[in-house]
Amino acid sequence: MNRLEREAAARRIMERVQPVPPPDLYEAVMRRGSRLLRRRRAVRRLLWLLLVAVVVAFTVWALTVQPWVEPPSDTTPPLTDW
Repeated sequence: MNRLEREAAARRIMERVQPVPPPDLYEAVMRRGSRLLRRRRAVRRLLWLLLVAVVVAFTVWALTVQPWVEPPSDTTPPLTDW
């Protein structure tokens, strides 16, 4: 295929009438888009709820166990009778 034939083929393709989309395509796209948005919103809310639950659980654990307090020493006997 030479250059002139390619240009003619490209012109024929560009001059074609654009295909008409199905009439119910817009409604289907809108339904699917709104469904995706609802699903994303629900997942986002669930993840925020999970994050809050983890923070509350960690806070309760930290307040009850108090990991920042040094445990009493069990390796040396107490000093008595000096």
